[in-house]
Amino acid sequence: MTQIEKKKGFINNFLYGVEKVGNLLPHPVALFALAGFIVIILSAIVSFTGVSVSHPTTAEKIYPINLLSIEGLHRILTNLVTNFTNFAPLGTVLVAMLGIGVLEGSGLMSTSLRLVVLKTPKKLVTFVVVFAGVMSNMASEIGYVLLVPLAAMIFQAAGRNPIAGFAAAFAGVSGGYSANLLLGTIDPLLAGLTQEAARIIDPAYTVNAAANWYFMIASTFLISGIGTLVTEKIIVPRLGEYTGDEKAGPIQNVSPDERKGLIYAIIAGSAFTLIILAGIIPSQGFLRNPVTFELLYSPFMSSIVAFIFIGGTLTGIAYGFGAKTFKNESDIIKSMSKSLETLAGYLVLVFFAAQFVAYFNWSNMGLILAVSGADFLKSLSLGNIPLFVSFILVAAFINLIIASASAKWALMAPIFVPMFMLLGYSPELTQATYRIGDSITNIISPMMAYFPLLIVLLQKYDKKAGIGTLVATMLPYTISFFIGWTILLIIWFLLGIPVGPGAGLFYQP
Repeated sequence: MTQIEKKKGFINNFLYGVEKVGNLLPHPVALFALAGFIVIILSAIVSFTGVSVSHPTTAEKIYPINLLSIEGLHRILTNLVTNFTNFAPLGTVLVAMLGIGVLEGSGLMSTSLRLVVLKTPKKLVTFVVVFAGVMSNMASEIGYVLLVPLAAMIFQAAGRNPIAGFAAAFAGVSGGYSANLLLGTIDPLLAGLTQEAARIIDPAYTVNAAANWYFMIASTFLISGIGTLVTEKIIVPRLGEYTGDEKAGPIQNVSPDERKGLIYAIIAGSAFTLIILAGIIPSQGFLRNPVTFELLYSPFMSSIVAFIFIGGTLTGIAYGFGAKTFKNESDIIKSMSKSLETLAGYLVLVFFAAQFVAYFNWSNMGLILAVSGADFLKSLSLGNIPLFVSFILVAAFINLIIASASAKWALMAPIFVPMFMLLGYSPELTQATYRIGDSITNIISPMMAYFPLLIVLLQKYDKKAGIGTLVATMLPYTISFFIGWTILLIIWFLLGIPVGPGAGLFYQP
């Protein structure tokens, strides 16, 4: 973290307090290891209290299981490896990242973003910057390291304040983290965690990677529109004209080789899309259910991660050889390897998260908490809308302290997903609600992994910029996203629209 000038004011003091508290928290890996240990100790304590609940579907009495026993020790030791290898999000993320790695390694993602922004009419630049930011989050950190500085340069080249372009791109990349027209690596990851949590109540429940896709598509245009309005009506007037020392530099145009690569990628992507359409559009298409020929429970819906991998790999390879960024198969393998290298920390995190989730399930504490929590919420008679708004606020607040979406959801899902299921709401709806809260405070959270990088980028245009400067600039987006996204969720719920394919709003045992 750079040396930051601490400014006075309630908001800055509050955020410095949040940063201080967040810094006192252990690393997410240590947090999960500690949480697993606490579950083992609590399972022993609670098992001696005689606490029990009735299973909501079978009416069978559920008692806590003591893991601090000989039998518990045996179970912990003998399942240590399988807890990790069978953890639902692990394989899906690894496979999807192979395809995303080829896209990034070939340069297709960076060239596409640059081309879209450069070729946009001036009147639509702000909207396209925010939209491109939302779309970029399907490919991990590329939005932060490429689009945010590029947007600042584009605004400055157009005679506008570069900090406004910076803010618009950052709002799209991070504030719109849970909106997209396409599926990325975060979708199967969260779906896997949601499925694990849902099986506390229903052992056969499945959550597909496209569980929030319909809601994500609508959210993409909502966030792009709100982000544009906030930039033009609040941020630009507040910043005024740029008077800093940084001069506008040239923006590299798309080279002939890159254009050739894009043509190759379009051809490969179109061919792949046609094959998929041939499998799902005909009433007896080869990607439909082989017995019922329905699309909902079909190989197509179960293969979203495979399509991300194959589509990303094919289009990335086509672009790479067209643009001459790939010379041979070794370059392709290197790009895949590099994408997996970035997951080293994730693999360590998943190992401990998998143990925690397993202990939580074995001890029956998740089910007991869910039933007890559901009974408590019923007694409050909050109603649907206040309940959802409250959950969004809880997730948004926790996001200020724990930035990782997967780490937060691994902790929260085993409690809230079963709890909301017992209240009659689907795991997919609970996940969609969580994702709103997880996204809206990304842009003001000092704990967000790229926050230090963004402060450095901002200081390029404002030498005195610090945490307070960045947060003050981005806070209008957080408030506006919260209001707009919550209204969308309420309207969505009242209209009874599924949040994704086969993902209704309600759960019935």
